[in-house]
Amino acid sequence: MKNLVNFCDYFVVCSGNTDRHVKAIADNIDDELAQKGTNLRHNKGLKASDWVILDSGDVVVHIFQKKMREFYNLEYLWQEAKTISWQK
Repeated sequence: MKNLVNFCDYFVVCSGNTDRHVKAIADNIDDELAQKGTNLRHNKGLKASDWVILDSGDVVVHIFQKKMREFYNLEYLWQEAKTISWQK
């Protein structure tokens, strides 16, 4: 992303099955970052949990419910960005 935008280096895009699942993913990311000494600058969407955005500065995480991810299709909107595959 750093060659396309000036506000972050990476987007992480992932999905959850339900609002509770999306919120659980967001909470876990927040907890893991806090344990590593990194705090979120901003978060948005936790109340509805159909699309949550977590901003840690260099990395912006988008957590969608599956239908919302299909509707907004960020992968298409940002198709010029280099894709990095990652598996845990």
